[in-house]
Formats: sequence, structure tokens, C-alpha cells
Amino acid sequence: MSSKYGEWSGPLCIRDWMILLCVVQIKSECLTCRNAAAVFDMSYFGKFYLVGPDAKEAADWLFTADVSTSIGKTVYTCMLNSRGGAESDLTVSRIESSPQGSSLTPTFEGDGYYLAVGGGVAQHNLSHITSVLQDRRLNCRLLDCSAEMGMISVQGPLSRAVLQDVLDVDLSNEAFPFSTHQVVKAAGHWVRAMRLSFVGEMGWELHVPREACVPVHRAVMQSGAKFGIANAGYRAIDSLSIEKGYRHWHADLRSDDTPLEAGLAFTCKLKSKIPFLGREALEAQKARGLFKRLMCFTIDQKVPLFGLEAIWRNGKVVGLVRRADFAFTLNKSVAYGYIRDPEGAAVTTDFVKQGEYSLERMGVSYPAKVHLKSPFDPSNKRVKGIYE
Repeated sequence: MSSKYGEWSGPLCIRDWMILLCVVQIKSECLTCRNAAAVFDMSYFGKFYLVGPDAKEAADWLFTADVSTSIGKTVYTCMLNSRGGAESDLTVSRIESSPQGSSLTPTFEGDGYYLAVGGGVAQHNLSHITSVLQDRRLNCRLLDCSAEMGMISVQGPLSRAVLQDVLDVDLSNEAFPFSTHQVVKAAGHWVRAMRLSFVGEMGWELHVPREACVPVHRAVMQSGAKFGIANAGYRAIDSLSIEKGYRHWHADLRSDDTPLEAGLAFTCKLKSKIPFLGREALEAQKARGLFKRLMCFTIDQKVPLFGLEAIWRNGKVVGLVRRADFAFTLNKSVAYGYIRDPEGAAVTTDFVKQGEYSLERMGVSYPAKVHLKSPFDPSNKRVKGIYE
């Protein structure tokens, strides 16, 4: 009997069968997303509005990226503490005030931003933002609409074909490019559609008022039936996201990790003159060098990795795995962990490339390959709708 990790030996007990069935289901969901289209219920996400006369000043200070772009743009960014540690990673969309005053399109004075954050850390984000706003005495409000809206994410190479029959707008690359959002109608209901992905595929998130979630989901599934669409769960998201190299705050990104260490320097507006919380710490770190760096590792042996495995380089332990899973398209286990130089020097690209690595799992060492970028679609073509 085969599993994702190889061949089962000996008789299968009930627990083995349950594990095997779960693995088969997760694999099916992952490959359906990679080859057709999958639907993820992301309604547990936190959904906040930062609005008011001082909202732009607040956004400039809170977010590492420049989110005060044109209305309709969505930006992936971090929020930091004063030490430069990441308190969150999230998406921020600039919005305009609407006379309707609904949970989807609020009414406000000044500037407005829509924040979508991981549900497990929504309260942490809310507390962090509230504390910063109070400390700086800014005239703006943080509105929590998490319970008033759902989120349906449709991802995969056929997601455009599925959604073109559901949404009343042109979904071409020219009309609806990556990292943009529009308020549109889905099966007769107003939704905010965002072209984003947390799994590394072309796709859209539909941010839907609570009362419209069921009819919109039904319309998506009805349209997608002829394309082989499937519902997919969080275990599939874990596998797909680590395969693409996306970060999970609380695992491979924490409040004691900086964006520079985590490979997220592109989220930081260091080339601008805009001050932001944690900027001074990042500039100091950039000047002295990085003494730990998050790296991607793969192993060819099909054994499960769970996190906290030791990372060996040239016969010395240089770190621990923070997060690991099996990547079904790559067909191998993938792990992410921070490494350090045992001699106390900065971790340079040359240091990374010149080492021989292995991961120690339960006392057994497995040869590992290190990657400076995710080995899956390193040029980011798929999220842009480029499939070759």
C-alpha cells in the first residue's frame, strides 16, 4: 500500500487507514488546485478598516510597505515592533468612501484602508494597531468587520474561467491585474474581489457580506463543476503555501524575526524617506549584516517532517526547522528554518551556498538541498496567470 511517504509495511491498523485517507484527500485537493481550480473558505480571516483624517499617517507608520498608492491597489506588507520584529504580515487595500455605509463599502472622512489578516492572529493584529494609534494620538478609527463578512478564495489555473461566469467584470490580466481589487457583483451580490494568492496560483479572493456567502459559494461551485473544481481545506493550504515559499506568521515569521532575516525585504519601503515603526532597527541590521536567515530545504526521501528538526551544515548544527510539510507537486518534503554561522559571523549568500546540509529527524539524518528561492515557480509566473 502506497502513501505520500512511500510504501506501508506490515498490516494496517485503523489509525494507519485514517492517516492514509487524510493524505489521499489532501493530495487530491492540492493537485486539483495546481491543475484546475479549488475553493478555500477563508472566512475566519480578520477584516478591518483603518479610516479617518489621520489614516494615511497611521498607515505610513504602521506598515513596512508603501500602501498609500492608488485606490484599487492591494499591497502585501508587514507590521513591526520597535526592534524590527514582525508583528504581522497582511494585505492592505486602499479604498474610497461610499455613501452606502455597509460592511463592504464603509462611509468615512479622510483616507481608508481595508486590512485582511490571518484569522488565528486577528486579535493580535487588532491589539497591535490599536496600541500604536493610541500612542501616537492619531485621529482615525479601526473598524472590525470580521464577523460581518466571509471570504471565498478561488485559486488555480482555471480560476479565471470559473469566475468569469460568476463576476460581472472582465478578469483578463489587463483589466484585472495581480494585486488589485474591485467592488463587483457575484451572482447578483456585491463583493470585493481581490486578485491575490496564498497558494502560488492565479486566483481571486471574494470578500462577501455574510448574508451573500452561501449563494455566492453555490454560484462558484456551479460554474466550476465543468472544470473539475473542488472544495479544499487548511491542510491543503499549508502544503501549497510552503511549496510556494509563502510565510506563516507564528511559524516561520514571528515577532523576533525581522523582514530582512525572513526574506521579506521587498515589503519594506527602505528606499523611500517615509518613517515607519521599526525602520531604524532594520537600517541598523542591514548595515551590520544578517546573523540569521530563513532558508528553504528539500529532502528526496519521502519521510514526514513536522518542525523542530535540527539543521546540520558541514557537520555542525546551525538551526532548527520552523515549519515543514509535504509538497505534492514537487513530490518531496519541504522545510523552512533559520540558520546561523556557528562562528558568529554574518550569514552571507556565499555561506549558504558553500555548505552541505542535512536535516535530523528522530535521530536519523537525511541529506538536504538548500534553496535561496522556492523551487516551485521561482519566477512567480503562475500568480500572474502565465502558464507554460
